[in-house]
Amino acid sequence: MKLICIGRNYVAHIDELKNERPADPVIFMKPDTSVLLKKQPFFIPEFSEDVHHEVEILVKIKKVGKHIEEKFANTYYDEIGLGIDFTARDLQSKLKEKGLPWEKAKAFDGAAVVGNFISKAKFKDVNNINFSLDKNGQIVQAGNTSLMLWKIDALIEYISKYFTLKIGDIIFTGTPAGVAKVNPEDQLTGYIEDQQVFSIKVK
Repeated sequence: MKLICIGRNYVAHIDELKNERPADPVIFMKPDTSVLLKKQPFFIPEFSEDVHHEVEILVKIKKVGKHIEEKFANTYYDEIGLGIDFTARDLQSKLKEKGLPWEKAKAFDGAAVVGNFISKAKFKDVNNINFSLDKNGQIVQAGNTSLMLWKIDALIEYISKYFTLKIGDIIFTGTPAGVAKVNPEDQLTGYIEDQQVFSIKVK
């Protein structure tokens, strides 16, 4: 199982980090060791003093595919989820300044929260799903899949040009604006529409 992550897929988030709008989806990977174990807290790593939460809609792949056309992409997933792409922002900034890969800042152990999945059939339109992240009782990130620069099916087509998609692979589709530092004792709770799909403690 691999985690395929998309960066810069929401204009407001691109603007808040003062990044350049990409011509194509930005792809990076996380290993399976980055998945935070169920019912475990997220421990801020000792190598960072500025870890940010980035809440994202997730898509779980259900069959093997390569060079998938966008019109057939919807047949490759049945479930929609929500997760967090934890990012050591201070480390990422240093790596970006040197033109180096982001993995140390994005793919460290526990850097990926994978919440519960919901059947795709429960949504009228996967391109119009509301989602949000609550931190200590306050909504800090809120988005809708309609605001993605590249929608889910377009992402599947693009990703599958380069990587064979396999059963159980998870796509992190990008984060909306509102990313911010997490601190010890923060409680992070994720919602798809009004359904809670994860809740974790920061240590």
